[in-house]
Amino acid sequence: MNPDELATAFEQHRPRLRAVAYRMLGNPDDADDALQEAWLRLNRTGDAEIDNLAAWLTTVTGRICLDMLRSRSTRREAPLPTGLPDDLGPELPHGDVPDPAQEAELADVVGLAMQIVLQSLDPAERLAFVLHDLFAVPYEQIAPVLGRSVAAARQLASRGRRRVQSGAAAQDGAGAGSRTAAETRTDRQVVEAFLTASRTGDLAGLLAVLAPDVVLRADQSAVETAAASADKGAPLLAREVRGAAAVAESFRGRAGGAVPALVGGSVGFTWAPGGTPRAVFAVVVHEGRIVSVDLVGDPAAIAVLDVELLG
Repeated sequence: MNPDELATAFEQHRPRLRAVAYRMLGNPDDADDALQEAWLRLNRTGDAEIDNLAAWLTTVTGRICLDMLRSRSTRREAPLPTGLPDDLGPELPHGDVPDPAQEAELADVVGLAMQIVLQSLDPAERLAFVLHDLFAVPYEQIAPVLGRSVAAARQLASRGRRRVQSGAAAQDGAGAGSRTAAETRTDRQVVEAFLTASRTGDLAGLLAVLAPDVVLRADQSAVETAAASADKGAPLLAREVRGAAAVAESFRGRAGGAVPALVGGSVGFTWAPGGTPRAVFAVVVHEGRIVSVDLVGDPAAIAVLDVELLG
């Protein structure tokens, strides 16, 4: 292919590759970075020795995502929800290219709750599970990405599958994101300080417990609920808010009805009128500061989360 044809071919595969990268990395900006790197590698390599471009691009994107996950050595990812149903969302047969509507369906139907669960897997498990179970990539293609045998790739996917379905990532204290009792106590103190500062409108107090690069993410249901309640004083909500100042403003003077809760064993908080969670906030704390807050408002997603209110 000439350069223009190669670029056109890459764009045809972009939606599927971005869906793979998003499921692996959990962040649309990181997914775009991974795709940019995949394109640069294809542009440098050319297609002269590539027999199956779709398979090659999936393999390269998977390897890039794996490297990015392994480089996240300075930020702890949380052990989270348990008990997901077997239906994890729409599968894309390997080689098929979804249109934008299919990509949106993948993001919203699988949902933020699923993305939180995926964070409980270690990088190799996540790669094997995502590529095989969500995108039907054969183990023979996954194994070289991992640098493992086909049998080992199959075992990693199976282990990831069990953890997603049963919450085994939190068992035996051996999960990648396991928290000690002392860390859990610290997390709760941080969350309670955050809620107090939020209710009282204490901007300095909010900034004290938020990491500079904190990220607030909300699912589509939460965004739509906020928009529908705007005439009652509810703040508008974006799918993603970045930075301590912006996140602090999103919560300042609010959270009046929120209470601390365990979300799949990790300290977060919830709005639960009458004891029934209606909005769940999964929180990741690192070194005494909140680095991410994931807001789940979709009732179907909340139903599969393990939420325990803390007294």
